[in-house]
Amino acid sequence: MDNKAKSNKEDILSLANSLRWDLGVNFHDTVIESIYNDASKIANKTVRIQGKRPAYSLDLKIDRIVTSPWLGFPIMFLLLALVFWITISGANVPSGLLASLLVDTLHPILKGFAASIGMPWWLDGVLIDGAYLAMAWVIAVMLPPMAIFFPLFTLLEDFGYLPRVAFNMDSLFRKVGAHGKQALTLSMGFGCNAAGVIAARVIDSPRERLIAIITNNFSLCNGRWPTQILIATIFIGGAVPAHLAGLVSAGAVVGIAVLGIGFSLLVSWGLSKSILRGEASAFSLELPPYRPPRILQTLYTSLIDRTIFVLWRAIVFAIPAGILIWLVANVNIGGISLAEHFVQGTAPFAAIFGLNGVILLAYIIAIPANEIVIPTILMLTVLTAGTTGVGEGAGVMFELDSIGDTENLLRAGGWTLLTAINLMLFSLLHNPCSTTIYTIYKETKSLKWTLVSTFLPIALGFIVCFFTTQLWMILMA
Repeated sequence: MDNKAKSNKEDILSLANSLRWDLGVNFHDTVIESIYNDASKIANKTVRIQGKRPAYSLDLKIDRIVTSPWLGFPIMFLLLALVFWITISGANVPSGLLASLLVDTLHPILKGFAASIGMPWWLDGVLIDGAYLAMAWVIAVMLPPMAIFFPLFTLLEDFGYLPRVAFNMDSLFRKVGAHGKQALTLSMGFGCNAAGVIAARVIDSPRERLIAIITNNFSLCNGRWPTQILIATIFIGGAVPAHLAGLVSAGAVVGIAVLGIGFSLLVSWGLSKSILRGEASAFSLELPPYRPPRILQTLYTSLIDRTIFVLWRAIVFAIPAGILIWLVANVNIGGISLAEHFVQGTAPFAAIFGLNGVILLAYIIAIPANEIVIPTILMLTVLTAGTTGVGEGAGVMFELDSIGDTENLLRAGGWTLLTAINLMLFSLLHNPCSTTIYTIYKETKSLKWTLVSTFLPIALGFIVCFFTTQLWMILMA
């Protein structure tokens, strides 16, 4: 194709795109609706049904409820809340068992074996206290929620409900210049952002697929739920009467999740009106019939294709992170560890945003896996605050057995309600984990969009925490 022909083609496409925007976002829907209405009128005049009503009549009755303007959204949020509740509640026991096996049982055995063969202390620390513990925490925290969430999500998908979610959310995403199917990728992101990024393949438009990929990190993945729940329980629930603590804590966590959806819509609108303004793709969704889920296929798809695949990537990235954690906590310069140097040096900067140096370092170290944020924060707090009496040594990742011990440790490290609120916000608005970053690069084949996806959320995180802190200071003055 010569340059002149190529230029003419680009001019035609540009003109077509401009005209489509001028016609409005409802033009395509109007055309499709008129076609279906005409087809329905013709069918009603020419087709007569004798005997029992067609099977799809039940589907139509269900759709009148689940896609209703008044009931569609409440049902959708209730179902998703039920999935989250089952995931969080159901994962507590297996996560505890895995942590007990991998951390409380196998870790001392490995330490004893290393001592018996005369392994150097530094190699013992790097391999067992660093690499192994990071891998153990990722498996213990990440595997049970994913093993529950992904099968439930796949069951809804097989049943035929998820296309109804896309149908309900289409109007919201279309108003911000995104695609209705982005609701599916957003929902998948609540299980794992890397899986949500991969799920964006269902969007045909490259522009809108890219918007879905960039904004998927605003979904709270299962690696961030433990941080949200723990901090909300200690500081938000602790700020109200005991009989309201559970309800208020749960409401705070759900509020953060809903805030993430709001940021997804807001950023999608900003991208679609600026650097990703382009062709407004048409979205015709023919709702599939409801059908009974295929249990065995669901288990295989969710556990093998999704859970194990994502978990393996997280483990691969968590092992070097564990080594780094041990090194910064145990390598000293001038009698002070690298971690202490960083925490003390960044404390004034972190205070501007209502955070502290421990949080900043924990999120830098935990880029490979959000699951190790809390163990890293506790380790760094003991190390830098000189806190004793928690039953653990400095320089080793751990979690405490009781909420009370964790609260005492954090408060001894200078944590306040403002610190907790900003940590919950920063947990929502920070860079994706390395597994998700790698997946974004694999899906986009673009270093530029990978960097945008990485640094846009963290920029928003600092901005939101800054204004939250300033507003807090004004109100508390």
